[in-house]
Amino acid sequence: MHRKADPSPPDAGEDHRRGHRQRLRERFSRAGAAGVQEYELLELLLFRSIPQKDVKGIAKALIARFGSLAEVLGAPSARLCEVDGVKEAVATDLKIVEAAGRLLAKGAVADRTILASWSAVIDYCRAAMAFSDVEQFRILFLDKRNRLIADEVQQTGTIDHTPVYPRQVLKRALELSSSAIILVHNHPSGDPTPSQADIKMTREIAEIGKPLGVVVHDHIIVGRNGHASLKGLRLI
Repeated sequence: MHRKADPSPPDAGEDHRRGHRQRLRERFSRAGAAGVQEYELLELLLFRSIPQKDVKGIAKALIARFGSLAEVLGAPSARLCEVDGVKEAVATDLKIVEAAGRLLAKGAVADRTILASWSAVIDYCRAAMAFSDVEQFRILFLDKRNRLIADEVQQTGTIDHTPVYPRQVLKRALELSSSAIILVHNHPSGDPTPSQADIKMTREIAEIGKPLGVVVHDHIIVGRNGHASLKGLRLI
């Protein structure tokens, strides 16, 4: 009498993958983000997008390509897909995480006195713009109590230039009945140091806004390497 052959044993690579994923999840559950390295946090995000493959190499390749987890999330989908193993669906999942992070950061400044939550304002501006590969110019419009009325991207430019028209900025402030504004733009180069053009434009907006009752509280420049405040630098 012949016995049926035993089923094939589980693939050793599959067992290792499952064990690694479980150990990493448990470590994150115990210690949070402080308990894992940056590429491992990215692995955790990729687990659901790529369920049948070891994603450690992909996570490390993404960090190596873009520099940090924040820069991976901020990268355009097309550039993410240039990394081996990253398909359109994976890139979309990462952009969803980025969008959720922006909403979380924005929630920290919504319906609050902006000037009393300055660190949250900086965090929001960095989440929204610091890792973009083109310049954006946005405005935070505030009411008389310095609460956020609106946050709008006014212009999107090239890698190193965004046209800004001061009279259009003030016109929009008056349309929203805003009594104060915070100007924000990014430097894709990573260096947030303000240029002479940045300083001149900010002073022009402040000068035009003064007789209209619109105060320029600050102009914040963000980049991968940090941020700069023109008010903090005493340039306005």
